[in-house]
Amino acid sequence: MSLIRNRDIVIIGLQQWYTPIGSNCKNIALQFARHNRVLYVNSPLDRRTILRQKDDPNISYHLKTLQNKEPAIVPVGENLWSFYPSSVLESINWLPAPASPLFSWLNKRNNRKFAASIKDAMDALGFSDVILFNDNDIFRGFYMKELLKPSTYIYYSRDYLLGVDYWKKHGEKLEPLHIAKADVAVANSNYLADMLRKYNPKSYYVGQGCDLSLFDASREYPLPADMEGIDRPIIGYVGALNSLRLDIGILEHIAKGQDWSVVLVGPEDEEFRKSILHQLPNVHFLGRKELKELPAYINAFDVCINPQQVNVLTVGNYPLKIDEYLALGKPVVATATRTMEYFDSHTYLARNANEYVTLINKALEEDSPELRERRIEFARSHSWENSVTAIYKAILNNA
Repeated sequence: MSLIRNRDIVIIGLQQWYTPIGSNCKNIALQFARHNRVLYVNSPLDRRTILRQKDDPNISYHLKTLQNKEPAIVPVGENLWSFYPSSVLESINWLPAPASPLFSWLNKRNNRKFAASIKDAMDALGFSDVILFNDNDIFRGFYMKELLKPSTYIYYSRDYLLGVDYWKKHGEKLEPLHIAKADVAVANSNYLADMLRKYNPKSYYVGQGCDLSLFDASREYPLPADMEGIDRPIIGYVGALNSLRLDIGILEHIAKGQDWSVVLVGPEDEEFRKSILHQLPNVHFLGRKELKELPAYINAFDVCINPQQVNVLTVGNYPLKIDEYLALGKPVVATATRTMEYFDSHTYLARNANEYVTLINKALEEDSPELRERRIEFARSHSWENSVTAIYKAILNNA
C-alpha cells in the first residue's frame, strides 16, 4: 500500500470544516490525518459575506477570531486542526471578464493576504515542508504554489465548476492555467481526469471514497411513518430535487400510467414545485430529511433511480448516491453517462425516458439475494482509504 507518513499537509478549498453535510474534502482530511498532521483551512471571509451573513453562528465565530476573542486554530481530531483565517478578502467576481487586469491584480492581492494568514497558522503549529492540497478553489488558491512554496502542490477536481456561471466568468481563463502549474492534478471521475490531462500530463483518476457507515445493509430500518400506506412497488429517489441536475420529464414519464409509486425525498427548487408531478396521484413528495434518516427511506424502495440531466454540470460528476443505494443492496436505474459506465455491471443505465420504464421493470423482475450481495460488496470497495491511497500514489509517482 502506498502511504505518505509523518508529513505536514495543508488543505484549502471551497467547503468549511463546519459545513453540516459531509464533503469529499473533509473525508480526505480525516484520512490524511491518520498518518500525517493536517491543517484544514476554512474559506476566508470577504466583505460581502460579513455584511450578509454576520448573524450566522459560524460566521459570528469567525469574526470573533479576528478580534482575538476566540481561537483561530481549533483541534477537530487527532493530528487535525480547523483554521479560521485572519485575512478579509475583497469580493471581486463582479469585475468584467475574462480575468481583467484589475481582477488579476486584486486576486493576487487577495491571495497574498490569504497566504500570509495560512503561513501564520503553519508557524504556530510548526508546519514545514508542506504538501498543499487544493480542493477546486480556482481563485483564492491561484497563487498559493508561489506564495507558500509547498514541496508538492495538488489540484483536486471533484466537480465541473465551469458549468456554473459564477465560476465560468473568470474561471474559464484561470482554471486551465491553475491546473497546468500544479505538481499533481487528481479527480474523482474519469471525465474530470480527462479534462485535467488537457492541461497537465501529471493528472490522475483517484476514485471516489464513500462513508457508508450509515448505509449498512445488515441493519434493520423501520418503515418511515410518511411511507406507510404508499402502494408498492416503490420507485424512489433521495437528494436535492434540482431541475438543473434532474430531468423532470423523465420523472413524469416514469410515473404516468404505471402501477408503481414514485417517492421523491429531498428539497425542491421552483421548477419542481411548479411541475405536473404534483398532480400525479402516484407521485409522493416527502421533503427534506436528515442524513441519518435517509437509509430507512432507501431501504423502503424497491428500485432506486437517478434521472439526472446530461449537461455540463452533471456529465462528469461522480454520483455518490449510487454507492449509497448499492450499499443497501438496492437495484438502481440511472441515466447513462461517462462516469456511470464505471457502475455498468451493477446498475441499469438508461439513455431516455422509455428505457427508464423498461429497465425499472427489468430491475423489479431480476432482483435476487445474490444480486443484492454483489451490489453491497461493490459499494463497500469505494472506501476513502482506497481513494486517498490513490492520491498518495500520484504524489509519490511525481516526487
